[in-house]
Amino acid sequence: MNNIKFLENPMRKASGQGADTAFLSLEEAQRARSFHKSFREYQPTPLVSLPNLAKALGVGRIYVKDESKRFGLNAFKVLGASYAIGRYLADRLGWDPSRATRDALGSPEAREKVGDIVFTTATDGNHGRAVAWTTQQLGQKAVVYMPKGSDPTRLANIRAHGAEASITDLNYDDAVRLSLKMAQENGWVIVQDTAWEGYEDIPRWIMEGYTTLALEALEQLREDGVSEPTHIFLQAGVGSFAGGVVGFLASTLGDKMPTAVIVEPNKADCYYRSAEAGDGKPHAVTGDLDTLMAGLACGEPNTIGWEIVRDYAHAFISCPDWVAANGMRILGAPRTGDPRVVSGESGAVTTGILECLMLYSQLSEARKALNLGEDATVLLVSTEGDTSPRVYRDVVWHGKACSPVFPDA
Repeated sequence: MNNIKFLENPMRKASGQGADTAFLSLEEAQRARSFHKSFREYQPTPLVSLPNLAKALGVGRIYVKDESKRFGLNAFKVLGASYAIGRYLADRLGWDPSRATRDALGSPEAREKVGDIVFTTATDGNHGRAVAWTTQQLGQKAVVYMPKGSDPTRLANIRAHGAEASITDLNYDDAVRLSLKMAQENGWVIVQDTAWEGYEDIPRWIMEGYTTLALEALEQLREDGVSEPTHIFLQAGVGSFAGGVVGFLASTLGDKMPTAVIVEPNKADCYYRSAEAGDGKPHAVTGDLDTLMAGLACGEPNTIGWEIVRDYAHAFISCPDWVAANGMRILGAPRTGDPRVVSGESGAVTTGILECLMLYSQLSEARKALNLGEDATVLLVSTEGDTSPRVYRDVVWHGKACSPVFPDA
């Protein structure tokens, strides 16, 4: 339907029969959260209930984890970047990870032992800002490369944390390769949320950092009387976030883990295409990756994240930009009585696709396959706020990327 593509996972395995998720266990999630708590800015982000939207769509409950409130940075990425940098510095110092706190790692004694380190990364904005913020907190330096078409506001936000940053004429994956090249030539440390052969520790730590979000959400649901969600929709760019959360849920809940649906833009749907290939291998998407969902404009899967998602996710969806734009408008102008959530283009796509699944007759088979109905408790993650104010206004105020079709209800 208008380029919304749905695929049940043909490779899914039973709990514990697939990729190893031990590094995403409850114990490791609690370790990551202890690290995050050492920052004065730490507070669990809100878990917002949208009962009137749930009623309108025909599901039991909808919850949105609002990551615009994370550390004052308007996005969730700092959870992964900060934890990876913290673990790297602890390793350099020869410390047990439990010693890694913001104050300890930023102390003059620690700084003297590790010396000056330059951390580098490629980013569309949120991850780079997270790396810049963390290095500023810990007295280190960052160099950040952004793909062509990146929003100058996001560039300015990165530079505001003292980083050297620039917009290149490359797509995201080539910007990653540039960052790696510069790291190798200059002795810098690359902090990338994707993995390749020989580069796996930092991506694993980034994925572990994201489990703080999932741990918070489960605790908040239980405080609201919900033992666990029946469904969770997760965005995939390189897949570190999706892999981290799916792996945590598989490790922690086992057979009780919710139905996990992976959502991507059509123009950067490397997870959908990898699943569609059916050979168990990750497959890349090439080209400009030109999508409204800038944070998901990644063509090459994180190999670690892919293995976990391949084995434990239930379904994959590839969708056009108007789905994300609809999600932004739905959250930004909520049903009467529901709270407003300011969600950016990558943050709102899961809300947009949930509406499509529930209200478009053309997607009825997908809805049935996912068992989405009045008994469903759906968890969505708004991974970012209005990190590009211009894009947010264009979509929410001026109707950019309008839906070419309309729902049945």
